[in-house]
Amino acid sequence: MSGYSGYEVAVRAEAELGEGPTWDTATGRLLWLDILGMRIHTYDPSSGRRTVRTTEQHIGAVKPRAGGGLVLNLRDGVGLLDPDDTFRWLHHEPVPGRRANDAAVAPDGSLWAGTMRYDEAAGGGTLSRLTGAGDMRTVLPDVTVSNGTGWSPDGRLMYYADTPTRRVDVFDYDAEGIRNRRPLVEIEEGAGFPDGLTVDADGCVWVALWNGGAVRRYTPDGALDRVVSLPAPLTTACTFGGPTLTDLYVTTARVSLPRPTPLSGSLLVIPTTTQGLPQPPFQG
Repeated sequence: MSGYSGYEVAVRAEAELGEGPTWDTATGRLLWLDILGMRIHTYDPSSGRRTVRTTEQHIGAVKPRAGGGLVLNLRDGVGLLDPDDTFRWLHHEPVPGRRANDAAVAPDGSLWAGTMRYDEAAGGGTLSRLTGAGDMRTVLPDVTVSNGTGWSPDGRLMYYADTPTRRVDVFDYDAEGIRNRRPLVEIEEGAGFPDGLTVDADGCVWVALWNGGAVRRYTPDGALDRVVSLPAPLTTACTFGGPTLTDLYVTTARVSLPRPTPLSGSLLVIPTTTQGLPQPPFQG
């Protein structure tokens, strides 16, 4: 196991709740967002160009769509943003006191979208699968803070974090869904809570630790083999990007911190020799 902190600042920002980094291969840009600030950010590392657009409600995740446009996991449901900026709901289901959280696109192009209660009440959230046709099925009810979701390189395993459990769980995955839930790792007391995650080409799981100021890499059998310490205690999510998918982008937050660090809320990047997996676009 090795620990290091060879990070760079990709975007210096003060996002209240920076989250959801996603590499858009088609455009060569990183998408990320500020959930509570209701902002979608893009960053082009080749030119340094950045864009920011606001949303009308809290947004938990943004992912590229096949053919262009974005799919948005919003407070009141999942919506589609077309390349011409036309918006429409794919699945509209407002629930008082509940908001969207992290989401991921599965190997088959479906969106696995999480929710949680604003008060983080136990069992108040869900993880649901949505297709481009708008069909929605709740896969995991009674979730508290639905967070990181990812798949193994062969698509046969799904990893998932319900943050307060302190666990990253693994499921068997196929066209029929998920089954055989079991823990991959449990984060020890005092090290933070598992938030967003990504899987690399070696099948290892990288997980950001909320209130832990770090990203950890776990092998497929659950062994800890790398720790990246970062200068922001609220590390929220991570993803591989760049032309060779070897740059690990990490989002951070500053919400609820009495004394945020100078980089709390910024987008950080860690150059690595590890290659990530290309993320499929949403088929819808």
